[in-house]
Order: sequence, then C-alpha cells, then structure tokens
Amino acid sequence: MVGRQKIELPSKYYLDNFRYLLDFVQRLYGGLMNEAEWDFVRRFDALTEDAQCLFVRFSNRKGLFFRVNKLNYKEIEELPAALGELLLGGFAERLSAHHEIMGAEVLNTFTKPELLELLPLEPEELKPLSKQKKEEVVRYALHELDFGEIVTSLTTRETVVQMNFEAEVMMLKYLFFGNRSSDMSEFVIRDLGMVNFERYDESKLTARFRTRKEVEDKLLISLTNEEFRELKDAEMPAEDIYNWFLNWNETRPELTEIAIPGYQKLVVRVGAFLEKQKLPEQALAVYELSDRVPARERRVRLLFRYGLVDEALALCDEIAVTPQNAEEKFFANDFREKIMSAGEKKRSRKSTTRFLSDAESVSIPAAYRHHVEAGVMAYYLEEGYDAAFTENYPWRGLFGLVFWDIIYDANVQAIHHPLQRTPSDFYLPDFYLKREDLIKKRLSELTTTDDWRAHTERMYKEKNGITNVLVDWNEELLSLVHRLIDLLEPAQLRLILLEIARSLRENTRGFPDLLIWNEDGQYEFVEVKSPTDHLGAQQLHWLQYFQSIGVKGKVVRVIWEV
Repeated sequence: MVGRQKIELPSKYYLDNFRYLLDFVQRLYGGLMNEAEWDFVRRFDALTEDAQCLFVRFSNRKGLFFRVNKLNYKEIEELPAALGELLLGGFAERLSAHHEIMGAEVLNTFTKPELLELLPLEPEELKPLSKQKKEEVVRYALHELDFGEIVTSLTTRETVVQMNFEAEVMMLKYLFFGNRSSDMSEFVIRDLGMVNFERYDESKLTARFRTRKEVEDKLLISLTNEEFRELKDAEMPAEDIYNWFLNWNETRPELTEIAIPGYQKLVVRVGAFLEKQKLPEQALAVYELSDRVPARERRVRLLFRYGLVDEALALCDEIAVTPQNAEEKFFANDFREKIMSAGEKKRSRKSTTRFLSDAESVSIPAAYRHHVEAGVMAYYLEEGYDAAFTENYPWRGLFGLVFWDIIYDANVQAIHHPLQRTPSDFYLPDFYLKREDLIKKRLSELTTTDDWRAHTERMYKEKNGITNVLVDWNEELLSLVHRLIDLLEPAQLRLILLEIARSLRENTRGFPDLLIWNEDGQYEFVEVKSPTDHLGAQQLHWLQYFQSIGVKGKVVRVIWEV
C-alpha cells in the first residue's frame, strides 16, 4: 500500500491564510466592520512582512502574553526588528504593573521552577511553596506579593510582551467562521490534505450576518457559553452561577433571530447544571426561559415533583399538541398517564417499555454479554440469514449521497466560507423549508431501483473523500446503501428520506442495529436489546414509522443462555 505523499506547506503559510481571511471578511462583511476593525486592517497592511508574520504567530497561539526568549520562528529573518516594529506600532506592549488584572495569565507562561527562581520571594517563603502545586504558587504570588515588584523581578531576566488588538482579531475571525469553535488550523488541515472540503464558486458564497447586531448577538451567546464553562471549571458555587446567569439574562439585549437557537441551548445547559447540583427550584426558573428540547420535559417533571399537578398536566397537553421530537411525543402521553394514575396501585408503563415487553426474544451465549449485537448477528447467521451492522450509518450515507448537491447548494445561501463542513441551517427547520422543492424533485426523479443505485454510485465515486457530516467514508458504505435500495421499494425509500429531511437533528439517529436478509429477498431491520437495556423514544419512532410504510422491522430481546 502506497502511503500518502507528504505535503510541505510554504514557510509563511499562516500569513497567506490570515491575509486571505482579511480580504474575504472585507469583501463580505466590510459594511458590518466598525472603525476599530478597519483601523486594525489598515495598520496591519502597513507592517513589514516579518512584523505581520510575528503578529499572526502571536494571534494563532493561546494566551495574550509571550516570553520573547522563547520565540523561535526560522522564517522570520529579523525577529528582534519585527518585535520592535510591533511594539512601536501598538500591536504589542511590554509587561507592566497595569497588567495586574491578567496576573494569573502572565504567571502561567512560566513553569513552577521558573516562578520559584524569578519571583521576589524570601527564603522562608520558598521552602513551603516548593512543595505546592504551580496553581498554589501562582495564587500565593497574586495575593501576597506586590504585582509591580513581580513585574520588575520577572522583566529583569525576561522580556514579556502582550499582544494587542485581541478583540479586533477575534471579531474578524468570527465574521469568517461564524463560530468560536473553528480557528486558523482549519486552513492547515485542508492544505495538508487531512480534510477534503467541498469546492465552491466563491462568488456564490453569501454573508451569514446581515447586520452588526446579528454578529454581536450571536457572539455574545458564544462568549457567555464560554464564561459559563469557565465558572463551572472554577467550581463556583451553583447558587452563584444561578445568580450570575439571571443577572446576565435580565441585562442582555433583545436578541436577533440568528442568536436565539444558541441562547436556547445555553438555557438548557444552565438548567441541567442546576438540576445536577440539586437546585431544582432554580433549575425550573431557568428552564422556563426556553421551549427547546428538553426544557419542557424537565419543567413537567419538576412541576409534578412540587405538587403542581394542574400546571404539569397543562404543559403535557401543550407538548402533545406540538411535540418537537420523538422524546417529547412519547413523554407527553406517558407522563400524563403517570400523573393520572398517581396514587393508584396500577403502575403506568412508558410506550417504549410496552413495545419492548411485546417483542420476541432470542437466547444468546453469555460470552456475547459485552457484544450483544454481534451475538444476535451470529444467531441469525446460523439461521441462514446474511446480516450487517447498520444502525444510523447507511441511512445517513444514503441521505448524504442522494441529496449531496442540494445539501451543499451555495444558492440556498447557507454556505458562507470555503472551509464550511455543514450548511449553517443544517440542524434548523429552515433546512427542509428552503430545500423542500429541490428534495421532492430529486426524489421524483428516482423512480426505479436502478435509478437509486446509479445515482448513489455516481455520487459516491464523484465525491469520495470529501467531508460531509452525514457520509462516513468506508469501503462498506456503498454496498450497504445498495443493500437498502435493493430490499426496499423506491416509494418506501422516498418516504424515509423525506422523514429524515424534516428534522436532520433528530431523524438521522435511532435506526435499528442490524439488517438481516436472505436470498429470497426476505429482510428485517432488528433493534437489539440486552436484558438491562431500554428502548429509546427515537428508536420507537423509527420502528413505528417503518411499520406504517410497510418496512419490516422489529425489536429482539436477548436472553442469556445459562
């Protein structure tokens, strides 16, 4: 097997990528940039190439403070001169006493032995500190030592600088990527061939944000999410986090539509955290700020827990009328039954439990206890069937191959930069609404089994290796996809893919574990459950949906052989 050829990047690849990002953002979002961001761009353009390189190196690294004697960039020929230019131009500044508010970040650029050597410590302070962890040494220094003296002591031996224009660079990157989780490394993994992105006509790429407020609102939610994680990691008391969140929520601006999904996620995360921390009343107050799954379910449970039965029933009825996913659909009916039967001797059973209890069972050797699906597969192989692990894999692949060009159609205005792995509306209701006509037209064109096979094979060969969140490239993918196509009627395939399209977030999961078939064309999709496993709501959704359209599927309960 021939290994992949090693790719050598140009020595200043990172500068090329940063310049590309700046040009791209100016072209698409120039009207949304503020004066500070435009000022940064103009001043950056005026720097020499070496100074630009050093600044970009700084901006791509974690943290704001850097020790000059640790800098080693061979492609920057005159590094001291480049640093001097950055200092003179305000792109960087030397460590001073006014950086005290960022003292922890300053000290964390040093190792513990370096701190013990460089900090202005008395001999009697050194011995106990030498036995402490670095975090304790940093905490002691910031609380017990004068920060001005710390700076003097450190900078006598070291030159430490802070990068400036952090806010401007962050915003420019945010405008390009549209999120805080992506960074400049996306360019690198593309250029090294680690990820093969879909190719776009850049003239068709559209702006994700229409107004400055949209940008600032969405960024605000991202930064607040990060602050929430930091507060949890710092082990701030849960009551304090609750108060912090309520204060933030009361003072936040009215959000534009683009920021609301992120806000709803944040509400659910905070509510779940408070529940886990045994603060149910506070969790209920937070959950009431959102209708996003699973906020309504959690509210029902908490209302019932506190004896607010009428309120719990009313919310159950609301969920039953407008369920957002299978979990809500089955929960609303099951929990209403639980509430109504409370106090009676007869215990209510969930829909998933009833369905599972009616399922057939098979005896499997206990040796398969940790590989239960493999045990059931072996059982059916002995019965004369062929079998394959399927679950979500071939269904997601089938959807991705059938609708590839529709998913990544730049004309739908959901592709905003060339390194985008998924359309921006991928998990939103807008995905189906904006593509409904295209999706239905494609399905109407695939009238026969041969049509389905030919189309999926062509897309598989044409797009092989290109990143697609639904298509996990594997040598078994096409054969499994074609197995689905051969066993099901085209009308059934159309209905299943339409159901997936209506909610990609929910309906790309929950498919049965196995597919079994024989030479006579008989088949079944099999959901495998061990004695301790339960049936999920999304799994029940697909089993019932399969049943409604004539696709054969079932649950098999495993009984361990003695």
